[in-house]
Amino acid sequence: MPKIMVAFPQGKHKVLTMSYDDGRAADIRLVELFNKHGIKGSFHINSGMLGEGDRIPADQIADLYRGHEVSAHTLTHPTIARSPKEQLVHEVFEDRKRLEQIVGYTVRGLSYPNGSFNQQIKAMLPYLGIEYARSVQSTGQFGMPDDWMEWKPTCHHKANLMSLAESFVALHKTQYLYMMYVWGHSYEFDLDHNWDLIEGFCEYMGGRQDIWYATNMEIVDYMSAFQNLKFSASSDFVWNPSAASVWLNVDNQMVEVKGGSQIHLT
Repeated sequence: MPKIMVAFPQGKHKVLTMSYDDGRAADIRLVELFNKHGIKGSFHINSGMLGEGDRIPADQIADLYRGHEVSAHTLTHPTIARSPKEQLVHEVFEDRKRLEQIVGYTVRGLSYPNGSFNQQIKAMLPYLGIEYARSVQSTGQFGMPDDWMEWKPTCHHKANLMSLAESFVALHKTQYLYMMYVWGHSYEFDLDHNWDLIEGFCEYMGGRQDIWYATNMEIVDYMSAFQNLKFSASSDFVWNPSAASVWLNVDNQMVEVKGGSQIHLT
């Protein structure tokens, strides 16, 4: 039986993803930085507050975040662990509906407003069309999550960002999948007068051949495609029922299993 492990696209074993909340005006500068360096982000937005104060108006959302992910953050940013379940359903589902009308694709991710959630909320979210939810409890680590509904980031950008980036770049053991997940609020760079921090990070991390740059949802979709592969009992061949390619390390050789294809692995 061959030794098989999943790899990221093009056989990579590291992924960088960014996650920013609230849809404030500073996102414009942040998105420009990401685009310049080929970095992808997920932007979690309260659709019931669009255009209020310095929040991005609805008519700018689709163009601004094109190539990134627009994700839910509830309609009005309540502390949902203190809310009745009826309000939770409304806040999440209405946020999805409004955002989907703006961006033209299904919104399936969420970050918990105020970092607030509980086990009941986690259990309800899949029934509301949510496939991942990010918390604010950072790990300081680079492992893949084992619970998409309580996705813990590596760090907030205020916490040892460049030190962690250097450690991530230095990782080389290909028997593991590594993920660096950074979260925050773009307006914090204005408040803290430290745009140079994220500028330096993007310049350092961007354009690396061994890193996959992905949105939160792209990571979830890719790992789901891997889980949906249909291997023969002997693992001699595999069928990929999804539309997306999945990359496998088969006895230390990279193999692309294209969407809709069945291939021999030995």
